[in-house]
Amino acid sequence: MDPETGGPEIVKVTPLQQMLASCTGAILTSLMVTPLDVIKIRLQAQGNPLSKGKCFLYSNGLMDHLCVCEEGNKVWYKKPGRFQGTSDAFLKIIRNEGIKSLWSGLPPTLVMAVPATVIYFTSYDQLTAILRSKLGENETYIPIVAGIVARLGAVTVISPLELIRTKMQSKKFSYKELHQFVSKKVSEGGWISLWRGWAPTVLRDVPFSAMYWYNYEVLKKWLCEKSDLYEPTFMINFTSGALSGSFAAVATLPFDVVKTQKQTQLWMYESHKMPVPSNMSTWAIMKNIVAENGLSGLFTAKNNICKFGRSLFLHSHGQESEKFISNKSDIVKITEEKKDRQGSCN
Repeated sequence: MDPETGGPEIVKVTPLQQMLASCTGAILTSLMVTPLDVIKIRLQAQGNPLSKGKCFLYSNGLMDHLCVCEEGNKVWYKKPGRFQGTSDAFLKIIRNEGIKSLWSGLPPTLVMAVPATVIYFTSYDQLTAILRSKLGENETYIPIVAGIVARLGAVTVISPLELIRTKMQSKKFSYKELHQFVSKKVSEGGWISLWRGWAPTVLRDVPFSAMYWYNYEVLKKWLCEKSDLYEPTFMINFTSGALSGSFAAVATLPFDVVKTQKQTQLWMYESHKMPVPSNMSTWAIMKNIVAENGLSGLFTAKNNICKFGRSLFLHSHGQESEKFISNKSDIVKITEEKKDRQGSCN
């Protein structure tokens, strides 16, 4: 029992434990969500074949990755299937190609997606703990501030690496050629050119993060009070993450559509060595989408499964992993204390 609050003692999780929990949640999320996106890409490629140099977005449940089509029919997204729908594609891929094909293209994307997720969630947890210790437990704006700062940091760190990964995928570069590419990019557009695409990503991810964390903490607290619990269970984390993630994903969907279109267009211009038009700003792209397809064009949910899947799984797995890791740590401490007591008695 906690002598100050009269309730059960809350175990504090260390940053290392938070990182391990985030990593576990990220990997489990990718394993669960990736098959849905693989099937989506295979169905799209069946109706609209992906030619060399064309690009598409691949979502592993954690991040969107711009992928460039390679030459040849042996790559996973060009394999013939003749699928009749999602369930038919799921069964035929397992039967004809093996169950591992449902996770095609996953390993290269995890190299960046897992570190980005670890940075994001660990930063959020640490910032929340610091702000609550300074401002008090019941300040409702703490999740919003911590979510915004954590997402800004993660996006800023990952943006240049994503640009390099996309370039390396389009052509095999040696380290020397990669250095030359980065140097040329910096000399032509300055250091800021390495963060091209940062603005639409921030416009999408930062509002999503603020809304998600605020609603998540409010829902979690409310469900705990209704259940007379001091700590959330797996189902409370799962439900809070699903509901708050769904709401935030719908609210930020227009920026998701704009980011997808801007990423794709920028790559097409650069790959064909064409000058980038001046009307490639986020707001200009948004206006063009509305002019061509109306307001409904901003709510085309092609790639939003990534956000919903991330919301649905990451917190339930991450929070349970934190509990498991902290419980294991406590067991080790208790065992060591018992040994010390036994040694002193002997």
